[in-house]
Amino acid sequence: MKYLLTLLVLFIISCKENTGDINQFRTGTFNTFLEGTDITSIAVRNDSIQIETYNNHIDSFSIKWKSNFEYVLQKINPETALDSIPFHVRITGFKNNSYTFKASYKGSNFKQKGRAKKQ
Repeated sequence: MKYLLTLLVLFIISCKENTGDINQFRTGTFNTFLEGTDITSIAVRNDSIQIETYNNHIDSFSIKWKSNFEYVLQKINPETALDSIPFHVRITGFKNNSYTFKASYKGSNFKQKGRAKKQ
């Protein structure tokens, strides 16, 4: 019973933090900020492609949505072995026009956290 009550409380809290429509993040232009760094990028996304600009360098990715809260980026023209590894992104929360995320390369312990804000 205590376990069920804890789950109910967590569900209610998570629902209050998630205001807006999660589907708004499937397309558009986003400013991305990585936690603990001053690294930012701009990504333009449609339902199947994401073009990202970072430090005057442009990368193109295919994007495949696994659910409303998870997607996988695959670099279209990889230049290195690391570039060819899929990058898995999980949306951990959203509010209005921004979302927080955790991301990692498939099969790696490397993790990134950040926030994306829709323009």
